[in-house]
Amino acid sequence: MRPLICIVGPTAAGKSDIALDLAQRFDAELVSVDSALVYRGMDIGSAKPSLAERARVPHWLIDVREPDQPYSAADFVADAQAAIADIEARGRVPLLVGGTMLYLRALLQGLSQLPSSNPLLRAELAAELAVRGASALHAELASIDAAAAARIHRNDPQRLLRALEVYRQTGQPISVLQRAWSSAARRPGVLIALAPADRALLHRRIEARFDAMLAAGFLDEVRGLMQRPGMHPDLPSMRAVGYRQAWGHLAGDYDLARCRELSIFATRQLAKRQLTWLRGSADVEWFDPTAATTTAAVSQRVGALLAGG
Repeated sequence: MRPLICIVGPTAAGKSDIALDLAQRFDAELVSVDSALVYRGMDIGSAKPSLAERARVPHWLIDVREPDQPYSAADFVADAQAAIADIEARGRVPLLVGGTMLYLRALLQGLSQLPSSNPLLRAELAAELAVRGASALHAELASIDAAAAARIHRNDPQRLLRALEVYRQTGQPISVLQRAWSSAARRPGVLIALAPADRALLHRRIEARFDAMLAAGFLDEVRGLMQRPGMHPDLPSMRAVGYRQAWGHLAGDYDLARCRELSIFATRQLAKRQLTWLRGSADVEWFDPTAATTTAAVSQRVGALLAGG
């Protein structure tokens, strides 16, 4: 079985441009692996491919949910498998492109056996967070699951509450359950990772991209989302980097300068987590997108993979 070719890497590394070039060279279609691109109306802040780009090359798993609707890793796996089957049935090549590593891991390795979220327990934990504070809950997590506490920042309420929720439901640390993730791949995958060798350059690209988003009307986009029925800042869609911080600014929590600072910091942290995950993964081949020869080198490698090499 031919391995799935995955164009991955940290945010703002330049994956989309290279993926578009590859798609046109190899008669391919792009399957998005991005948890923000699934939502309609979240265009600027997610750096969604333009309508012109989507006209040039078919894109899958973009605009498949409203921003107040849930979308899980299990949903992604089902949708991605259907997309891949459709593409290959027509004799074309699926290229997976994106940086939501949870989605990619679920597709290639299977889903971990974590319990479904319990709304009542989650509400209780949210109330505890409001009363006791994040530091106290993080200390509780550290006492029961030091490994999870080491990688979950106390100012990351989504992951903090999820880890505590899993423990209270199962009596087992979330890190233990995650290590039990199936190691048998559903289908082999080759990860072509694009990441600048110079981390400072990646940081500058993150800053420049966020400033470009602001200039393109990002705050107006978020303002419009806030006005939709059913929208609130705790929705998964609004926890995406940039959107959470823009919501806080528009709600009057801080000024634009602070919004920019928080957004850039959150994006850098996301990039760091993405790189950490990739460095710990097998079958990763690294390329520097800033090198003049990278596009040709990646194209050559993809061609070899498609030829069975």
